[in-house]
Amino acid sequence: MKLISWNVNGLRAIMSRNFREYVAKEKPDVLCLQETKCRAQDVQCVWPKGYAMYWNAAETRGYAGTAILTKVPPLQVQPHIGKREHDLEGRVLTAEFDSFYLVNVYVPNAKRDLSRLPYRKRWDRDFLAYLKGLEKNKPVVFCGDLNVAHAEIDLTYPKANQRNHGFTPDERAGFDGFVKAGFLDSFRAFHKSGGHYTWWRPFGDSRAKNVGWRIDYFLISGALRPQLKKAFIRDKVTGSDHCPVGIELAVK
Repeated sequence: MKLISWNVNGLRAIMSRNFREYVAKEKPDVLCLQETKCRAQDVQCVWPKGYAMYWNAAETRGYAGTAILTKVPPLQVQPHIGKREHDLEGRVLTAEFDSFYLVNVYVPNAKRDLSRLPYRKRWDRDFLAYLKGLEKNKPVVFCGDLNVAHAEIDLTYPKANQRNHGFTPDERAGFDGFVKAGFLDSFRAFHKSGGHYTWWRPFGDSRAKNVGWRIDYFLISGALRPQLKKAFIRDKVTGSDHCPVGIELAVK
């Protein structure tokens, strides 16, 4: 089962670029999208044949939002994590499949001035509790733009960014919390070296120079490790300031 995650930074914009061509070439079983910035009725298109589409839009139009495009019929799809403080921006969409939950997430940004860092810390705590609640029933895969580079190896200039949003000790500690709770960073299960990024600043020729950050992830319950066959980054796929990331699972 091939699972792909992509922060598209505006679904309507990327639809006019290479979105459908990418989906046709990649052929994911499930595609999780973040920062869709629209509602279902805002997108006039023919979706790839065989896929069903599920949405969780923000209350504020043109902001945040998540969506799931899937060939595999889910048992159910649920938005939100059950806390009003977090459930106004369309940031979580959970699909239940036979052998696992798939949680698509667009984690809040702490903001350049770190004004939203206290909220981000509450988010990390509550989101982890939500994941562990799901895990009582079956294993969990969660993916998306987590808005943090976990380790120094995950960005080009770690020393220069120690106090910047996306690499503060508090945000990195939030990621540590997922790992300590038993979730595995799937990409690092196969790739130990640096230089692998998923987001590049949209100026200064950053992408061509590969001056970037790895802030898009797939994390999985430890119980799924034997079924994890591949984890990859599609850094040659353009259209957004993020690129797609993915995993392949052997599931029954």
